[in-house]
This record gives sequence, C-alpha cells and structure tokens, in this order.
Amino acid sequence: MDQTHNEADTEFAQMMIVHHEGAIEMADLAIENADTEQVRTLAENISAAQGPEIEKMTSWLRAWAEDMVSEHGGMDHGGMQMDGMSQEEAMTELRSLSGAEFDGRFLELMIEHHLGAVEMAQSELENGENPQARQLAEQIIQDQQSEISVMEQMLQQS
Repeated sequence: MDQTHNEADTEFAQMMIVHHEGAIEMADLAIENADTEQVRTLAENISAAQGPEIEKMTSWLRAWAEDMVSEHGGMDHGGMQMDGMSQEEAMTELRSLSGAEFDGRFLELMIEHHLGAVEMAQSELENGENPQARQLAEQIIQDQQSEISVMEQMLQQS
C-alpha cells in the first residue's frame, strides 16, 4: 500500500465508501423485489463488485490514519442526488413500487447513482495522487460506464 496521499485521495475513499453503500442498499432491494431476472442479476453484480471496493478503500483510510467519514458529511451518501432525491427518498420510492414499475425506476435511479460515482472518480483522477486510489478511480469509471450502457439498453427494451 502506497502511503502517498492527499486530501483528494482521502475524500475520494471516504465519499466513495458511503456512495457504494448506497448502491449496495439499492441493489439488495432489487435482488429481493426485481420483476425480471435480468434486473436481479444486474443488482447482484453491482453488490458483488462494490463490497470488495469498500473493503479496499477502508483499508486505505486505516493505513493513512484518516477518519472513515468525511467532515463534509457522509450520512447523505456523499451528497448524492438521484433525480433530485436523497438516498433515503429514493429507497422510500423504490419500496413503494413493484413489478415492471420497480424495475424501470430502479434502473433510472441506479444510472443517476452511477453517474455520480463516475463524477467522483473523475475528480480523483484530476486531484488525487495515490496510485492505488487513482487506479481504482479508473476502474470505477470503466465499470460504471459499462453498467450504465447496459441499464440504458434494459430501459429501452422495457
């Protein structure tokens, strides 16, 4: 683990952990409630990918002797807004839906969520200096843009 890091690296890890936790929360709900196997499989893949990334970033913060939660507030899932809603509002809406309506709204909200992660990762590439954090940021951009394309195709087919 490279100890080299700056404030941007710390903030990236802190905020992305909270952001990923929000995606996992949404994905776990979709695993339980999705109408189609395609959406359920996508949700399982999102959850499976982001759990290990959380563990990796948590280990970095420990190694760097940094706080796990940002001073800028982590409880709101990194300030993430999806269609103008907080994580809690989005989860409340999703819990009220079922069937194809659930699937469509889950995909719309997860696209917004992924766009937020891409934006955070791009900021890390612009401002961060830790090589492992920058590498993860590149991976997040690649993975999430790929998943966004899949979700957009799923929405068009529904």
